Amino acid sequence: MLAAMTEEAIVVRGLRKFYGRAEAVRGIDITVERGEVFALLGPNGAGKTTTVEILEGHRSRTGGDVTVLGYDPAHAERALKERIGIVLQETGVEPYLTVAETIKLYAGYYPRPRPVDEILDIIGLEEQRNVLVSRLSGGQKRRLDVGIGLAGDPDLLFLDEPTTGFDPGARRGAWETIRNLKSLGKTIFLTTHYMEEAQLLADRAAIIVAGEIVVTGAPSELTARDTATRITYRGEVPPDLDVDASSAEGAVEIRTDRPVEVLHALTAWALSSGRDLDGLRVSTASLEDVYLELTAAQEESPT
Repeated sequence: MLAAMTEEAIVVRGLRKFYGRAEAVRGIDITVERGEVFALLGPNGAGKTTTVEILEGHRSRTGGDVTVLGYDPAHAERALKERIGIVLQETGVEPYLTVAETIKLYAGYYPRPRPVDEILDIIGLEEQRNVLVSRLSGGQKRRLDVGIGLAGDPDLLFLDEPTTGFDPGARRGAWETIRNLKSLGKTIFLTTHYMEEAQLLADRAAIIVAGEIVVTGAPSELTARDTATRITYRGEVPPDLDVDASSAEGAVEIRTDRPVEVLHALTAWALSSGRDLDGLRVSTASLEDVYLELTAAQEESPT
């Protein structure tokens, strides 16, 4: 079946999925534009994995309409499979092939693969091209996973927790790889538990809680929902300071819409009483703050 060319890479309307009597996905709507990085965020048990597997064609749906690059993934058409790449959390790769041999092997499954040298450049493994997979570091192996996902030169790439287990340096290297993919015009559907990652990389994000999308928008739009300024430090809360403050194990957080006034009162109290405000920090809401607020009520349970 020939798919119609649309502006949207993914369109989901009223998607539902039951496991017996339990409804894991409850009539959600998602639209992903071509060429954007879209992040689906949610705690374990929220329906995130089920949704992604339906989009990839690996799981059937109970109800609703889904199109991916103009195709219904439930039909498992070869034409769709040739245009998507999937990077799972764990990938089993032959350890005694070299990096270049591994990518060439997977490229051979596609009619119009991307050249191996170009993939090595995108994922930053040019110098490791002749190194055995078994000798790669954890971060390098994850980059190779992305390279395998790029072997068929896909229009749409699914990245499932791409930087889990990375040290900070390797994580930032992976972020640069994802930015490289976006510059090539690829559409990226990202799942991650790292909110900083989503905030830096995603053009738009959706948060799913208990099988329902509770909010969708650009990270800047989502963080704008919470206008309170956060003042954090280690120490005590002044007894006469009229603010919304919480304290746990000496860590104090104050939320206020009057940051200048509160900071003035707080520092004046510290100076007059000879107290320190260790680690004093002033910030606005982050995507992690919004995420934690929206997902706090859901119990962690596997989907």
